Formats: sequence, structure tokens, C-alpha cells
Amino acid sequence: MNKVRQKSVLVTDNRETAAYLTTVLQFLGHELEIVPDINAFFTSQWEFGNDHCLAVFLDPACDEGERRALSRRLLDFTPHPPLFQLVESESAYASDLINEGVIDVLSLPTRFERLNALMRKAELFYESQNECAGVHRRVELFRSLSGNSRAAHKITRMIDHVAMAEAPVLILGEPGTGKEVVARKIHYQSRRHCKAFISVNCGSVTPDRLNRELFAEGPEDCAPTYLDQAEGGSLFLNGIDELNPEMQAKLLHLLRELGASRGKKGAAAHDVRILAGSHRCLDTAVKQGRFLEELYFRLNVFPIDVQPLRERTEDIPLLINDLVTRIEKEKRGAVRLTPAAVTSLTQYQWPGNVRELANLIEHLAYLYSYGLVDVDQLPERYRIGTSGDKAGNSPLRHGLVSDIRIPRLPPEDFDLKNYLGGIELNLIKEALQEAEGVVAHAARRLNMRRTTLVEKLKKYGLQRSQDVYEY
Repeated sequence: MNKVRQKSVLVTDNRETAAYLTTVLQFLGHELEIVPDINAFFTSQWEFGNDHCLAVFLDPACDEGERRALSRRLLDFTPHPPLFQLVESESAYASDLINEGVIDVLSLPTRFERLNALMRKAELFYESQNECAGVHRRVELFRSLSGNSRAAHKITRMIDHVAMAEAPVLILGEPGTGKEVVARKIHYQSRRHCKAFISVNCGSVTPDRLNRELFAEGPEDCAPTYLDQAEGGSLFLNGIDELNPEMQAKLLHLLRELGASRGKKGAAAHDVRILAGSHRCLDTAVKQGRFLEELYFRLNVFPIDVQPLRERTEDIPLLINDLVTRIEKEKRGAVRLTPAAVTSLTQYQWPGNVRELANLIEHLAYLYSYGLVDVDQLPERYRIGTSGDKAGNSPLRHGLVSDIRIPRLPPEDFDLKNYLGGIELNLIKEALQEAEGVVAHAARRLNMRRTTLVEKLKKYGLQRSQDVYEY
């Protein structure tokens, strides 16, 4: 059975606008259906999805009420298409309109690159909704463990071995490496997974509060302690190296009590598994007299060392994918990175480890929502190997940007002639831009005769002026 050809909808009663947008979208391989007004759109029967309606374009003459009504109506569909507003000037209205349900704006006449990017954004908008619908793979809760490196596999194996045991686990690693993520995975793979997982950062809790909420010492308080909250589950004490000697002694006493009561029933006994984390070498702290030796041995029954991100850079592409998936699932936008951008990130040292990477991806998702991020869009410190290079001359761009242009066979009803024509037109425009509009120089760049290039300019309806770069 043939699939329905991908199309978009334009709400307008302006014939010139309808004819123009129909022409340029057909050139990109998209169909466009015209409806004269909002009421006609509401009375039509639409099927929205990857093989149906890809996007909805709205005429500049539509007022605010109509735009909001249409935006609300589109939300009734799952997945629903993005709403693009046609405007006279993109800079004049973009920020206001995007807050009213509009994904992006488009001024006419437009450029090939701009319209092509907009249609890619529509496809990504749909893709993100499909991934959020639960029909694709489940988003892993423990994303910083993702990876194919030897270090990632080793940690996964160690977690599998220790999860069902009751022994304390000491998780070591630099800040931001994902020590809490490891602790959570141990908990959720253990027999305690149905009970609470409580995480406490010892370095950010004052001694008085820790006394009160962990050891139940201090003024009488009806609030449950950390142990009460974690009853039957796991308590993760991160930053264990931050405890002062008094706190260390109390924790040692607590571990003795938990060990003695394990397997015994009693009203006073807590059934809690202790997991600990530290970014410092406790062995050295013991030798220097800054950490109790017996406490160290009780915690260090099963140590897990989480390597910094700079030592497992081969995991970065998968980590990026999982972070993007999480953002999409939480409906906080979507973003994609080119292979060149990902490669640049693998050469960065990541002093903040996975936490820094997560913050960067979230920043890009907000800044370039439903867009494609290349090396030039990364914050400057992440553009490794591109400093001082002109745009397009970076070794990363020469070596990898072409990878994202590898053609993939689309669904049925694919028009190869139009597809190749689009590629040719794009390259001609780039050559003309490099040549500052001089046809002879552009023809030399494309290794063709000047007369041949002139014929192609006529074929695509381009003029040798600033209009060359616009439809």
C-alpha cells in the first residue's frame, strides 16, 4: 500500500502567497494544501503524522485570536504539527510569536537554506513527539552510565555483581562523574527497588542538621530522619570525606548497629542499606589521620571507581543521544548535533564531567530548539580544533560535515530529479556567495563553463544580483 505523500497546510486567502509557497515547497519535495481561513481549517479532516501533514503555515494577516485558536486546536492531535507564522520581517515579531504557540517564523521571499532548515525543524518536532509517545525505546534513567567504553562496561558489571548484596558500597570519582547515578542503579537493581532511595550530600549539610536528620540528635522534632525516609531502601551519603571526626565516629556507630541488626527483627532497628560516595582518595585521608580507618574499611567492602569523562570520550556520542532523548521526553525541546560538533566535544577535557555535558546539551536545546547545532553554534570553549579557522575551513568541518549529507532513500514517491536539483541549487548559491555574486568566479569554483552556470541561473529563475540568494 502506498504511503500518503508528506504535505503541509497554508492558511491564507492571498493567492500570491499561496502560489509562491507552493512553488518553493514543491522544489524541496513537499506538497502544500491551501485553506482560505481558520474556519475552513477547523472544518477540514486532517491526519497529522510523519506521512501526513508535516507543518502548518499561517498567513501574516491572521490576527492574534485566530493564531491562538489554531495553536490550541493543533494540540488536540497526537502527534501535532508545528505552527509556523509567515511574517513581513522575522526580527520584528519572532520573540513574541514564539511565546504564543508558534515554533518559528518565516518571512517571504525566503532563502533556500532558511526554508530547508525550517522543514528539518518540522521533521525534528515530529520525531521528538514520537519518541515521547512511548512507542520507541524507554529512556534510561541512568544516562551517565551509557557508553561502549571499557570503563562503562566495567562499572555495569560491578553494579550487576553487588546490587543484590547487602554490603555497603563506596563509589569514588571526581565531581560530576555520576556517583549518585551509580548509587541509584545499585538501588533499583536490588531487592530494595520498591522502597525509597534517599540521597544526602554531606558537604552541603551543616553538622547540626546532619545530627538532627541522620542521627536523630538535637531538639525534639517530629520530622522523619533520613533513616526513617529510607526505611527498607537505600541511603546514599555523598561527599563522605567532608564529615568531621565527630560525624565520622557517629556514622561508624550507625554502621555497627545496622550490621548487628541485619536479619533481626526489632522496633528500634532500621533496615537500610548504606551507599557512600567520595571524590577524594580515602586511603590517603586515612594515612593522614583525617578519616577513621575502621569507618573506611566498613564502607570500602565493595569499591567502584567512576572514571572522569575525559578518559572515556568514546562514550560522549551515546551520552549526548541519551541526554537529548531525556529533554525530549520531558518536553523541554529538542536539538540535534552534527557529527562535526560531536567530534569537537570529544576533544574537550570536561572538567565538570557528565554534569557539564548535561548542562551544555540543555543549554543548546533551549537556544536552538528543534534545530541542528554545528561546531559554529557551540560555545567557544567547546570548539576544539576550530579556533582561528574561517567558517567552513576547519579540519573537523572538512572531515565530518559531509557525513551528515549522506543521502538516505526517502519513503515512496521520491522524485530523484527534484532532490538532485535542490542539491545543485544549494551548491550554486554557496559558490555565488563565496564569489560575492561574480558568476565567472563562481563557475571556476564549480569547475564549469561560465555560460553553463548562466544557463543554470536562468533554469532556477535566479538573477545576478542580491536576489540570486533568494527565491
